[in-house]
Amino acid sequence: MTDRPDLSNLPSYRQSRRSLVSARKFALMASVAAGLGVAVYGFSPSTSPSDLFSSPAHAQVNTEVRKVERPIGFADVVERVKPSVMSVKVNIKEKTASNDDNEDSPFQPGSPMERFFRRFGGPDGVPGLRGGPRGGGRAVTGQGSGFFISADGFAVTNNHVVDGADKVEVTTDDGKTYTAKVIGTDQRTDLALIKVEGSSNFPFAKLADGKPRIGDWVLAVGNPFGLGGTVTAGIVSAVGRDIGNGPYDDFIQIDAPVNKGNSGGPAFNIDGDVMGVNTAIYSPSGGSVGIAFSIPSSTVKTVVAQLKDKGSVSRGWIGVQIQPVTSDIADSLGMKKAEGALVAEPQANGPAAKAGIQSGDVITSVNGEPVKDARELARTIGGMAPGASVKLNVLSKGQDKVVNLTLGQLPNTVEAKANTEDSDKGAEQRGTDVPKLGMTVAPANSVAGAGKDGVVVTQVDPKSAAAERGFKEGDVILEVAGKSVATAGDVREAINTARTDNKNSVLMRVKSGGQSRFVAIPLAKG
Repeated sequence: MTDRPDLSNLPSYRQSRRSLVSARKFALMASVAAGLGVAVYGFSPSTSPSDLFSSPAHAQVNTEVRKVERPIGFADVVERVKPSVMSVKVNIKEKTASNDDNEDSPFQPGSPMERFFRRFGGPDGVPGLRGGPRGGGRAVTGQGSGFFISADGFAVTNNHVVDGADKVEVTTDDGKTYTAKVIGTDQRTDLALIKVEGSSNFPFAKLADGKPRIGDWVLAVGNPFGLGGTVTAGIVSAVGRDIGNGPYDDFIQIDAPVNKGNSGGPAFNIDGDVMGVNTAIYSPSGGSVGIAFSIPSSTVKTVVAQLKDKGSVSRGWIGVQIQPVTSDIADSLGMKKAEGALVAEPQANGPAAKAGIQSGDVITSVNGEPVKDARELARTIGGMAPGASVKLNVLSKGQDKVVNLTLGQLPNTVEAKANTEDSDKGAEQRGTDVPKLGMTVAPANSVAGAGKDGVVVTQVDPKSAAAERGFKEGDVILEVAGKSVATAGDVREAINTARTDNKNSVLMRVKSGGQSRFVAIPLAKG
């Protein structure tokens, strides 16, 4: 066996080693620089630029540096998922395109969604409506987006895209047009399931299993302004957004550009799974300003499963009107943290009322899982099936108790508000001041239209604590500090008791506009 010659002392060998080390250092510097988005112009002092890449030994280093410097894109992901996205075109007969006609709106009249987020469809912010003279009552067409969730043609879009449609057509990424039928819709989440006819081998997307994180990449694919398949990129800006649409709000906020016509289109994560369905944007102008909202895939899975099974969605219901627990309310109830859902009023003959839940109770957990706020309680109960048995932990009059009940089914119709007549203008003459609160009250049974229970507010000082908390003339105070009141004297007594107990605020149950709510008013000392 022949020994290898020792070349370490040869000048040419030492120079080659120094050049290779310098090349490696440069490759590392270039890698870091590419990650930071800057360029590197310096080289090792012992190696000139021409020497660095002149020999074949350095060719591999040169190739790697060029690979690192190349920008990272989304082309591979887009190429894989884009065929699953479609444009959706609907025809609606005998439907007016008037901006004053709100029958097509999927959102509560007067809500922030109604005013600011209905920006996906046709002119004047009316979603999905294009063509036809305003107020003409003629057939109109609408355009949106959607995506396949199975090879046999089931696809997801928004309820407001296909609601009331007489005809639905979809155009796939390869330019082919198919007819579709609406399987079912859910107005509360603005989701719809359609079935596309004509093939059993459609490319489809997978709904993501996990929850997105703030800062994750997101790709929005859809049909903005009717242009056809368009891809935009951004990040997840926030999660769990409540935008005033309803009790089930749990939106993902993204900054990927989303415009009119993107309704119903998917928001993909970097793995190519659908993290959400684009449904609304915030835009005073109607175009993208970097604030869009998507329905989470977890909600889509639950809703679509029911729509596919029976064409509608049924939700659990306990029959209570609830509100958040503010810090003032928590203080008045002796709670350490402002958590849970405060029961403003249980509905007569509802599951909660039958189980003994009362106004002023705070629901703190469901089946052992803590309830953060009123919205979380609504989503948790709404995600359960009617007929399911649940265990509620409730704080009632300072005592913890466990309530077991069977869920009812959430009614499909909203109950009409109680009739509210204007208070008798002469009531101010009969009212009695409540010191330190800045309002005047009178027995409700002495004021026409105020009912027979509680005391009616007949006057409010606009600079008072009562005015700051939203009290107005005609409101009816039913309880103060958990006690029913019928006169101004009852109110004063309850307030004095709260002061004696060193409470910083007093909790009142107030009926306003046919709805009950709790209001915590800070108590002035002395």
